[in-house]
Amino acid sequence: MALTARSTLREVIQAVSATLRRRGIDAILTGGACASLHARGDYLSQDLDYIIRGAVTRARLDTAMAELGFGREGAQYTHPATPFFVEFPPGPLAIGNDDLVEPVDIRVGNIRVSALSATDSCRDRLAAFYHWNDFQSLRVAAAIARRQRIDLEAIRRWSINEGRADAFQKFVDELARLKARPTG
Repeated sequence: MALTARSTLREVIQAVSATLRRRGIDAILTGGACASLHARGDYLSQDLDYIIRGAVTRARLDTAMAELGFGREGAQYTHPATPFFVEFPPGPLAIGNDDLVEPVDIRVGNIRVSALSATDSCRDRLAAFYHWNDFQSLRVAAAIARRQRIDLEAIRRWSINEGRADAFQKFVDELARLKARPTG
């Protein structure tokens, strides 16, 4: 798939995920791009974060990304035609203190993408709120919970384990506020 200035985030996710899978690179979509998928249009990220499982050399990753026209600039892979960029933060796959996170396969168009579940994507955004006081991440977590079926009890228990029961209540309040608004 050739990426252009008109390529959407979903198209970039499809292209990158398919290329990594074809190259035998086990990569899990996390972060803002994953949240964008689960929020179904209520949030748009500019970056794609993938956690790689297993050993992959930088050269192998550079070659895979170059197939799509991405070049590495420091820790980011950028493409001359699209505003979206790709990063591969160090693993392991974890959310806060929980390192027993299991990815799921989701369909993005006709491509199977290994990614965080809606519940885990919500927790991932809440981790940014809990640890960095990032209110945009709080709003994105609530948008995910509004658009997807999540395990609210699991998020509550995780929040308590993170020492953030107080901040979990802010999430519940934000979710209630969003649910009170009509969907568009």
